[in-house]
Amino acid sequence: MNWYKDSISVRTSGKGLYPFTDQIQARIREWHISEGMCFLYIQHTSASLVISESYDPTARLDLEAYMERLAPQNQAWHHHTLEGSDDSPSHMRAMLTDTSLSIPIDEGLPSLGTWQGVYLFEHRVRSHQRKVLIRCLGVS
Repeated sequence: MNWYKDSISVRTSGKGLYPFTDQIQARIREWHISEGMCFLYIQHTSASLVISESYDPTARLDLEAYMERLAPQNQAWHHHTLEGSDDSPSHMRAMLTDTSLSIPIDEGLPSLGTWQGVYLFEHRVRSHQRKVLIRCLGVS
């Protein structure tokens, strides 16, 4: 078994889902992993990782709209607003989603379903350069 580690950078331009499945697949190819496990972890409290529909772009729109309704900005009861009106809801959204994912690797690819893709879910209004840790265990 071999252990591989790196990070993937994802540039965001505000709230929304940003696909980065291709970057994960590229790392797996670079490392020549045929079988194993891929672990992803985001070191942020205002962004998260999700596996979701990757075929129909309207699915992303619906998920983004749902999150807006679930944790809206500018609520009178928000106390944590040091960095702006998106501060508190961005942390709530991250709490409801994942900061880490584990994906099996089979035949040199992440074993995602036909319509699945991996996304960084940005919860802040302004743009960010987000870092996702990628760790893979390759079985020889």
